[in-house]
Amino acid sequence: MLETYRITLLHPLLLCPPLPSLHFPLSMSAPLQPGSALRRKLEAALASRDNRWIRRRLPDPATASALTSPLTDFTSNDYLSLSSSKHLRSHFLDKLSTAPDILGSGGSRLLVNGQAHANLEERLRQFFGGEAALLFNSGFDANVGFFSCIPQPGDAIVYDEYIHASVHDGMRASRVERPSLIPFDHNSVQALRLALMVARNRLGEGQSVFVAVESLYSMDGTFSPLKEMVEAIEEIFPSGNAYLIVDEAHSTGIYGPGGKGRVAMLGLEDKVLVRLHTFGKALAASGAVIVTNNVIKDYMVNYARSLIYTTSLSYANIIAADASFDMLLDGTALHLSKHLLSLSVHLTTTLSSALKHRNIPSTLVALHPSTTSHKNDPSPIIPILTPHPRPLSAYLLAHGMNARPITWPTVPKGKDRVRVCLHAGNTKQEVDRLVWSVVRWAEEVLNADATKMNDGMEVDVDGPVQQVMERSKL
Repeated sequence: MLETYRITLLHPLLLCPPLPSLHFPLSMSAPLQPGSALRRKLEAALASRDNRWIRRRLPDPATASALTSPLTDFTSNDYLSLSSSKHLRSHFLDKLSTAPDILGSGGSRLLVNGQAHANLEERLRQFFGGEAALLFNSGFDANVGFFSCIPQPGDAIVYDEYIHASVHDGMRASRVERPSLIPFDHNSVQALRLALMVARNRLGEGQSVFVAVESLYSMDGTFSPLKEMVEAIEEIFPSGNAYLIVDEAHSTGIYGPGGKGRVAMLGLEDKVLVRLHTFGKALAASGAVIVTNNVIKDYMVNYARSLIYTTSLSYANIIAADASFDMLLDGTALHLSKHLLSLSVHLTTTLSSALKHRNIPSTLVALHPSTTSHKNDPSPIIPILTPHPRPLSAYLLAHGMNARPITWPTVPKGKDRVRVCLHAGNTKQEVDRLVWSVVRWAEEVLNADATKMNDGMEVDVDGPVQQVMERSKL
């Protein structure tokens, strides 16, 4: 017989006698039986991904810490290396030691609006120069919250084809009809113009269009041409019923005055309805903030389900984010970002030259075309395009470097890559080692191919590093 919990329910004000005791079994969940229809379907889907080499797995936790991992980090979003900053760690612990509240948050913001949460919101409103600011548990929650509730019936959403998955989830949950969800080619102002014209033709009186872009895209390392986009929006919608929404998740802390992002860098704050800034990347904290106006904030407090129906960030999370923003104000982030972007220029210049001089075909390894235009505006995200991302990633892993393979469905088919993320904590020597490891891998693959062709054998590009790849569980 199963053990049971004994739970006695009392009236909240203790004015009534206890209700009858209820007995619940200790184990409430039924196992997923072998051979059940659900298990078969789930296992078949996973097996299909295995067969196509696109099954996702959690990486080895031993490689996660920037302080203890044996690998050089070329994969995390810790762009400024603040997660391993002794200065930030000490500053955070000092703040934590004097804070009146540090554990939990007590519930949803609509139930318990902690003083620390309100203070940080006001600080961020002033820092980013907005009329209002609203905290969310993550950038994902913020995007889902905004796009699911702000666009009204009859409105349209125009979005970059590479926009983040959270925006797609928000759009799917919105009241916008499917034909009015209109994508445009990545970063193409001409394609944006065409999409805006399609949206304009579908709008009725009193309806609006929302344009969703990221200032820096996480997989390609490309920048939105924000000024040109604003010009197109204002030209096609002179009455002002088209609104630009900019996700600054990968720009916050790195670009703009004081790390305020690329919208501020370009002086477009008054041209953008919503800016989304996250704390979990360059700032080494967690959470996000939407910077907007009072009407949008008030509406989201009333209708954004990802805000209303979730426990808010803990006090410790809020203190950590607050400490990270101190790094933006005291000049620490500016110093780190300058070094970070200099590493980006060094990597793209060195790798491009090495691939050319070693005659590595672009069909095997190539830099993303955008990197050649980034010398005056470098990005910390550098995709190394290859049809064999897993073997290349495994080769780098075997040589002490962690750079993850990215394949469909995260990126479009035929756009596989090893995504390199640089960090202020990286050195030029580490970058050089990465460059020459990529070149050596490519040369080994070419030599193996040539040998097999001379011997009349079938070419298997993955062969030279297959065993390493299996060990690494990539």
